[in-house]
Amino acid sequence: MLNDLNPANWDIDWSQVLMASFALFVGLTIAYIIFRIAFAIIGRLTKMSETEVDELIVDRIRSPIKWSFLAIGVTLAAQANQELGRFWEPLAQFLRPALLGWIAFNFVKALTAVLELRMDAYGDPVAMRSRRTRIAVLSRTATFAIIIITVGLMLFSIPSVQAIGTTLLASAGLAALAVGAAAQPALKSLIAGLQVALTEPMRLGDMVKVDGETGRVEEIHMSFVKVRTWDERAVIVPTSRFLDDSFENWSRKSEMLTGPVFLHLDPAAEVAPIRKEFEQFVTSHELHDGRTVALLMTEAYPESIELRLSMSAATIGDLWTLRCDTREHMIDWLRLNMPDALIRHRLELPGGRPKAGEAAAPN
Repeated sequence: MLNDLNPANWDIDWSQVLMASFALFVGLTIAYIIFRIAFAIIGRLTKMSETEVDELIVDRIRSPIKWSFLAIGVTLAAQANQELGRFWEPLAQFLRPALLGWIAFNFVKALTAVLELRMDAYGDPVAMRSRRTRIAVLSRTATFAIIIITVGLMLFSIPSVQAIGTTLLASAGLAALAVGAAAQPALKSLIAGLQVALTEPMRLGDMVKVDGETGRVEEIHMSFVKVRTWDERAVIVPTSRFLDDSFENWSRKSEMLTGPVFLHLDPAAEVAPIRKEFEQFVTSHELHDGRTVALLMTEAYPESIELRLSMSAATIGDLWTLRCDTREHMIDWLRLNMPDALIRHRLELPGGRPKAGEAAAPN
C-alpha cells in the first residue's frame, strides 16, 4: 500500500509531460504576442479617431479578448500535442462558451455606455428620458439573454448534464409544460420590460403617481421599477403593474403643468379684490411661466365658498414652489386686508354671561 504512494512508482512519461509543457508555453507565448500586436494597432487607430467611442469599446472588451487569444493558443498547441489535447479539450468545451459570453456581455455594456454618452446631444429632456429608458431596458434584456445562453451552453458541455437533457427531450411535452410553468414569472417580467421600453408609458426621470405615492422614476428593471419620492423613500413597484393598472404620469410629454390652490372663505367675502391680488402676485412671481392664471368660484355652500386659484410653471418643482408661495401669500393678505373673509366658527349668546376675568358691562 505504501509502495503505491511512492512517486517513484508512478507510471509517468516525463518526456511527454515536458513536450506538452513546451507546446503549452509556445502556444501561450505566440498568442500573447499576437494579442499585444493586434491591440497595439487597434490602439493607434482608436487614438486617431475624434470620438471616445472606439476607445471605450476597446477598453471594455480588452480583457475577454486577451483570454480568448490565450485559449486559442492553447487549442492550437493541443492539436499539435496529443497529450496536451487529452487534458485541454474537456476543459475547453466548458471555457469556450464562457469566453464568448464574456465578450458579448462586455460589448453590450460598452455599447450601452457609448449610447449614454451620446445623449448629451439631445437638448429636449423628454427625448433624453425616452432614450435613457430604452437603453436601460434593452441593455438589461440583452444581458439577461446572454447570461442564460452562456450558462446553458456551459452546462451542456458537461456529459452528465447532456444525458439529463437527452432524457428531457425524450419527453418534450412534459418538459415544455414544466419549463413554461417555472419560467412564467420570468417571462412575464421580460415581456413587461420590453413593453415598457417600446411603448414608454413612463421613462427614467418621469414624475409618476402610483398607489398614492408620487415620485421620480429612478430605475427600470425587468421585474420592478424604483420610484424615488420627495422624502427620499424608494417605492418598489412591479413592472407589470404599470401595464395592468392605471397610474398618473405628470411629465409624459413635458413638465409644464397647471396646478390649483383652493381657498375656503366666508360667503360674504368679496371675490373681485381677491382675484386682483392673486393675479398681481402670480404674474409678478419669477416661477410663473405666463401660461395660466385664473381664479374661479368652484363651489358655494351655505357656510362657505370655494375658490380655485389656477397657475402654471415650467417644471413640476417650480409649480410646487409657486403653489406654496401663493397659498402663504393669499392667507397673509386675507388676514391683513380682509379678515372677515376668513371662516370663523363662533357661538354667540345674546345677553350671555361675560367670560371669566372680564368685568361686567355697566348698566
